[in-house]
Amino acid sequence: MTNRPDGVDSLFEALYDGENAVVGALRTGVSAESADAEGTTALYLASVQDLPGAVRLLLAAGADPNRASGPDQGDLPLCGAACGGHAEVVEALLAAGAEPDLSEEFGFTALRWAAGLGHARVVEILLAHGADPDLPGPHGEVPLLVAARRGSVHTVRALLRHGAGNLAPALEEARRGPASDVEQELRSALRSLYGDEGHAYEVRRAPQDGGVTVTVELLRDGVPFASQDRQTGHGAIATLLEDALGLRAPFEELAVRALRGGGPGVDNWLVAVGTLWQRGDEETFQAAAAWTVSGDPLRQLFGVDVLARLGFHAGARPFAERAVPLLRELARAGAPVAAEAAVRALGMYGEGPGDAGGAGPGGYA
Repeated sequence: MTNRPDGVDSLFEALYDGENAVVGALRTGVSAESADAEGTTALYLASVQDLPGAVRLLLAAGADPNRASGPDQGDLPLCGAACGGHAEVVEALLAAGAEPDLSEEFGFTALRWAAGLGHARVVEILLAHGADPDLPGPHGEVPLLVAARRGSVHTVRALLRHGAGNLAPALEEARRGPASDVEQELRSALRSLYGDEGHAYEVRRAPQDGGVTVTVELLRDGVPFASQDRQTGHGAIATLLEDALGLRAPFEELAVRALRGGGPGVDNWLVAVGTLWQRGDEETFQAAAAWTVSGDPLRQLFGVDVLARLGFHAGARPFAERAVPLLRELARAGAPVAAEAAVRALGMYGEGPGDAGGAGPGGYA
């Protein structure tokens, strides 16, 4: 390659020196299609390193977004960016003509990478640009199945919105998730890959996309050298897939998914509550009323959240006459968290916790 006056002697070095350096390298006559001795293209490297400005410059200078890279020509820029969750780079490559369903070595597409790794934003972008939601990857597994296994609720929602099929196998995978010990499964996966020679483990849990991501790292001399991670939205995913298939999970199963799935505010809880709201039937009311008098504060809270908008979707408040007294009592004497939730729920009925009088049915029709 042509040396540059300021000492940056290759396009590859310029990538790490900023966009001006890339412009300078290209102006000296270095081809945007340049590859190193191992066949790695500059565009692929910029894509996997999440350098969107450099990617745009290379594309504008003529780099082919569909050109394979690497020693065996088995790597694609779009797949590399999708694997890393680099949404801005993915958008730039697609805008320049990258084929969303092009597969690289071993049959991985960009969508298969993103779905399996829980990169929901990248999944949305790929689907919006025409990626096939049902195109199988390695071993014939479709994106919805691997997203359900991953436990990424946002990814599953995106695939369903774009018409993904093969719901039944994904549902089976999602139903298995809440019953499994995610940490132990990740440890087992690492042991199968690297053996169990006295390695130490470190476990991290971090909020992600309405849930929690569990990461298990394998340590050698105190330094991480391998890891596995998974999200924990399997309960919500099972409920979403059941709804899409017209199946009705027992109300107690929905409660179990919510209570074991991370607590209030996460998707496992919110999807279960929303599904019960939509049912709006007597059976659900009876179950929610029983939960509010449970000795378990978390179960009480779940019951309150279900009562807060039970049946409201039909334009009425069909259980107001019976729900409001229960909520008033909880607001007065319930466990602190359930009491606070009861006050909020009373507001949904147009009531305050200290309001006198019953909940007349005429006032809630």
